Amino acid sequence: MRSPWLLAAVIAPLVVLGEAAATGPREPRVVLVRQHPTPVVTTRTPGAEGNRYGFEGGRAVKVDDTYHLFTTEMVGDPMWVKTRFGHWTSQDRMSWTRAGTVRESSGEYRGKDPRASLWSPLPVWDQGEGLWNLFYVAYRSMPSDGTRFLLNHAGEIWRAVSSVKGPEGIRGPFEDVGVVMRPGPDSLPWEGLQGTDSFFPWPVAGRWRAFYGSARTETKPIGHWLVGPAEAPSLAGPWRRVTEDNPAPMEAHFIENPIVTEVPGGWIAVYDSETPDGIGWAWSSDGVRWSKGRGLVLQPKPGEWAKDMRTPLGLVPEGGDRFTLFYTGFEQAPDWPRILETGTGTSTCAVGMVEVRLEISE
Repeated sequence: MRSPWLLAAVIAPLVVLGEAAATGPREPRVVLVRQHPTPVVTTRTPGAEGNRYGFEGGRAVKVDDTYHLFTTEMVGDPMWVKTRFGHWTSQDRMSWTRAGTVRESSGEYRGKDPRASLWSPLPVWDQGEGLWNLFYVAYRSMPSDGTRFLLNHAGEIWRAVSSVKGPEGIRGPFEDVGVVMRPGPDSLPWEGLQGTDSFFPWPVAGRWRAFYGSARTETKPIGHWLVGPAEAPSLAGPWRRVTEDNPAPMEAHFIENPIVTEVPGGWIAVYDSETPDGIGWAWSSDGVRWSKGRGLVLQPKPGEWAKDMRTPLGLVPEGGDRFTLFYTGFEQAPDWPRILETGTGTSTCAVGMVEVRLEISE
């Protein structure tokens, strides 16, 4: 969760980026083709009834001709505690139908329940097993104490597996099989009270790599949100933190929720960054070593509908060099001090859409 306490320089906005710092001879350019001028899913969309604060985080994927969106719905107070996972589907990217609720948090607010708040549902296809996996974050929650950010802390990464084999298993149901990563003796010094706050895996050379995130939210101001690499022989694990290039080099101060996509010539990660009216992205030619991050502006007209840009929901391949990118953003300028201290506010988050093109030089 992006914080105004963050000590970081603002990245200058650019619409077309990628001039240097790739990890291989083929350097990409990510080009914004079109921004849809209005959000495609809001709290006013039929099916979103009872969703008080809107949508944040998750992933969109395309299976055959159907788009599937898994996202966190902030359904009650405190806004970052009482949550549920919504599954939405669409045939055209514009009109969405709520397929159902995948998980719902308890909303317990005394720090007792390790699943008080649930975040970032990320579906990942396991070709070898022929199953969809769903990774998500579970937090303990309690009021912040003026220094420590406790609304979400002690995050653990859960893995659930589709009950139905094959691509259509994306429709669920998903059965929890256990925690794959949590704070512990192997946590690195940059990790902190936030616990493990994001996790996304991808296959490389017969194994799996992942980015996991954390932050030292026990201090104020909070100096950074970072991510680091992990690896495992299979999606089921066992997952272990990799110490080399940990934290990852993409951003020095703020990066959250990276989602990695294999593309011709390498891999691209998109993530929440400090880019005004945009997101961050980084390139890897081998799926292991990553470039410095770059910014991609999604709203050429600043603040057009999203008054505060939030989280990219991954690249959806559309054939050739074209991709759809869904993202979340606040429809009204958020009152960050109030949100961070009390977990209440008046702003709602919606889901937007852009089209991008990937150019890779030889």
